[in-house]
Amino acid sequence: MKWLNKAILTMMPLIPKFFVGMVAKKYIAGVTMEEAIVKVKTLNQQGFVFTMDVLGESVTKKEEALEPLRMYMEVLEAIHKEKLDGNISLKLTQFGLNIDPEFCWENLKIILDKAKVYNIFVRIDMEDSSVTDLTLDIYRRAKAYYSNVGTVIQGYLHRSADDVQKLVKDGVNLRICKGIYKESYNIAFQDRNEVRDNTINLIRYMLNHNQYVAIASHDLQIINEMRQYIDNKGFPRDRYEFQSLLGVPIDNTLKDLLANGYKVRYYVPFGTEWYAYSTRRLYENPDLGGYIFKDFFKFWKS
Repeated sequence: MKWLNKAILTMMPLIPKFFVGMVAKKYIAGVTMEEAIVKVKTLNQQGFVFTMDVLGESVTKKEEALEPLRMYMEVLEAIHKEKLDGNISLKLTQFGLNIDPEFCWENLKIILDKAKVYNIFVRIDMEDSSVTDLTLDIYRRAKAYYSNVGTVIQGYLHRSADDVQKLVKDGVNLRICKGIYKESYNIAFQDRNEVRDNTINLIRYMLNHNQYVAIASHDLQIINEMRQYIDNKGFPRDRYEFQSLLGVPIDNTLKDLLANGYKVRYYVPFGTEWYAYSTRRLYENPDLGGYIFKDFFKFWKS
C-alpha cells in the first residue's frame, strides 16, 4: 500500500482539478454554507451530530482573516436559526495566529461572543507542532472567557500525555486524535502501533478522570477497543462521543455505534479552499491515498 500512496502523491499535480473535485466532494460538504447546511441537516435527520469547519488556514495578511471570520459568524447564525444539533471547529492560524497572537485572539473573541449568545460549543483545532504552545495558550484564555470551548490533543506527539494531565486539572473537553501533520521523530512517534497505543492511553486517561472526550479516529482497532473499554467500565454516555471525518468509509461502524446509543459526530468541512484542503491532507497523510485511489476507480467505472 505504501508504494500506491507514494505514486498517488507523485501524480497529484498531473490530475486535473476537475477530477480532484469529483472525488473531493465526498469529503467536503460543498463550497457554500448553504450546501453545507443541507448536508448537516441530513446528518441530524439520521441521528448524527456535527461540527462545521470553514476551510482555510495560515493566513499571511490580517485582511485575509476577515472572510473566515464573516463565514463563521454566518455558520453560528445558521445553526441557531435552523435549530441544528451541532457546533463549530476552527483553526487559529486562519485568524492570524502566525501574524500576531493578540490579533488572532481579538478575532476569536468575536466568534466566542456570538457562540455564547447561542450557547454553541466551539472546538479550537490543533495544527502542526510549531503552534501547539500558542494554540494551548489561546485555548486557556478562550475557556476562561467562554466555558463552552474545547481543543484537540494529538496522540502522536511525545508531549501529549503531559499536556492532557495539565489540562485535566482545570477541567477540559478534548478531541483526542492520532494527528495528521508530519512531524520529526524527535517530537513525535513514528511507529503506527506506538501512535495507536498513546492515543488509546490519552482517551482512557480522560475517561478515568471524568473529563469529556471526543474519540476521533477512523482506526477500527481504536474504535473497537474504546467501545469495549467504555462498556466494561460503564462510563456514562454523556462523557464521551465518537467522531469521524466526512467521507471516510467507516459508515457501517458509525451507524452501528449510533444504533447502540453512542453519540457520533461528523466533522464537516466546506468552503472555497477545498482543493488546498484536499491536497494538503493527502500530502500530510499519504495513507489517505488508498481511499482516494478507490474513489477515482469508482468514478472512472461510473
